[in-house]
Order: sequence, then structure tokens, then C-alpha cells
Amino acid sequence: MKLSTKGHYGLQAMFDLAQHYGQGPIPLKSVAERQELSEHYLEQLISGLRKAGLVKSVRGAQGGYTLAKEPADIKVGDVIRVLEGPIAPVDCVNDADTESCQKADHCVTRNVWEKVKDSITEVLDSITLEDMCKDAEKARLANNYYMYYI
Repeated sequence: MKLSTKGHYGLQAMFDLAQHYGQGPIPLKSVAERQELSEHYLEQLISGLRKAGLVKSVRGAQGGYTLAKEPADIKVGDVIRVLEGPIAPVDCVNDADTESCQKADHCVTRNVWEKVKDSITEVLDSITLEDMCKDAEKARLANNYYMYYI
């Protein structure tokens, strides 16, 4: 299973907003510059995230975007599902698929795909934007560590 740029870039944008949470609305241009992404493409992605209630927009000269919830309350899985759709490696294990496979009762591989889907969902739903911010801070501190010799 491979995510598209929607999920990849959208998560980067949400991470950026989480890093600046509480600082007021952040212009999308600033997010695009910091994350080295296309502002036009981010506009398209942020629209879906706004409709899903994950971000809020503020109009005006001092406007921009902010997270609609605290970073601890937004899971990576929430972002990915909004941007990519259901997390399922194949259609037969897609929860949103109303038509089940005709072979579902006796398909040997369906159990494999169920386990894959459940594992991916478990990982994506176990990580919050706050967790990502903490990990980024740890990495920043580790990279700024200097060894002094006397």
C-alpha cells in the first residue's frame, strides 16, 4: 500500500500547524515555504481538512489556518482517512464498501488483507500530531548536541 502525495503533504501541513498551535492563524504561504510544498496544492488539501473539521480558517489580513482541535486530539489516521479515503489495501476489506466480495466466505487471502488493514489502522491511530511534535523536538535537540573536548 502506498500513500499518495495528498496524504504525505497533508500530514506535513498538519504537522506544521501543530508546531505553531496556539500562535494564532498561520498563513498557508508560511506552511508551504517551511515544508517546501506547493501553496496551490496545499490549498486543495486544506479544503478537505477544513470540511472534515480538522482545521479552521480565519479570513482577513491576519488570517490563515489553525487546528480545529488540540494536537493531542488529532491522530495521523484521522488526517490520512480524510485525504486518502478508507485505509484498506484491497477493496474487499474496505469498511466503506457496501458490496462485499462474492468470495468473502471462502477467500483465503481476505484474512491476510484484514490483518494488514488492522495493523496499519492501529499504527496510524496510535500517533497524534502532538506525538509528532515531541519527536521533532527530540530530533532537534539531538542534532544540536555538541561534544566539547578539553
